[in-house]
Amino acid sequence: MLTPQEVADLFSVLEELTDQGKTVIFITHKLGEAMTAADAITVLRDGRNVGTVAAAETSREDLAELMVGREVLLDVDRRPATPGEVVLEVADLAVTDDRGVRAVDGVSFDARGGEIFGIAGVDGNGQAELVETITGLRTPVSGRIRVDGREVTDGSRRDRIDAGMAYVPAERQERGLVMAFDLVENGVLGGQHGAPFARAGRVDWERAGDHARAVVAEYDVRPPDPTATAASLSGGNQQKFVVGRELERDPSLLVAAHPTRGVDVGSIEFIHDRLLSLRDAQVCTLLVSSKLEEVRTLSDRLAVIHEGEFVDTVDPDAVTEEQLGLLLAGERPDDVSSTAAVTATRTGGDGDR
Repeated sequence: MLTPQEVADLFSVLEELTDQGKTVIFITHKLGEAMTAADAITVLRDGRNVGTVAAAETSREDLAELMVGREVLLDVDRRPATPGEVVLEVADLAVTDDRGVRAVDGVSFDARGGEIFGIAGVDGNGQAELVETITGLRTPVSGRIRVDGREVTDGSRRDRIDAGMAYVPAERQERGLVMAFDLVENGVLGGQHGAPFARAGRVDWERAGDHARAVVAEYDVRPPDPTATAASLSGGNQQKFVVGRELERDPSLLVAAHPTRGVDVGSIEFIHDRLLSLRDAQVCTLLVSSKLEEVRTLSDRLAVIHEGEFVDTVDPDAVTEEQLGLLLAGERPDDVSSTAAVTATRTGGDGDR
């Protein structure tokens, strides 16, 4: 993920190259980037060329429909939240990375049922280590983690699942699936020790099969075959299956790291709707995403992480893209406010710059 300012710089470089007579082939699944950077856009769907349009003569809505084959609702309908009790408590958490370097330094926050608490940051600023620690994949140096008042700091993954935590990992193949297993087997991962899939240490494979078929159908996993291995699916369909499995656990806390990575705009729309439905059902969601637009539009509160620290926690509806970009670059709130005030002065009044 780049900051908005860095994205603008990148597009300026592309424009300079084309001004020099160079040809640039730019591949992206982000509609806004395609509309901004490209002169002509060719759309691939299911491996086939379904059309080429001039960027200046199309819209995001028309482009999305061309990509998916149906009308897509691009704008997220996020109704006002009604936060409940605190579900996730993180206090003074310190974590080191695989090199032994401090990656998270004194992070504290609470997240409540009925809200989506987002974390935004340029990749490599500690958000991966923070998520791994909250979900039980990494041991903290210090600090405390509680789920629904239950101490889980030193607990296992199973302890966290038993406490009501579901987890969509950033790396689906490494953390979310056993690639040689079929979808029925992958569908019970994390729940193979007890109800509803197991009793007295034995898995009820008939129930597991019904569950896998339901996830495949509901989340449009292709091919729609629960006996297919995870390795035989495309990355996007692997992602849809992992998201479906975790969202259907009936969790009190969902930790979602890059939940729409690699999926098409139609599936993004569906996943976003499900995340908001969970929120409205008083589930607490911790959302980490490299897509700045996604984490802004879905979150009720948004924390910005830089070099392992929370720089600020903001209202996503109130913060501007420029202010958010400065926070992502490590500017402190006072500095960001001053910069925003200067910018507002320069662009205010009658519009003169």
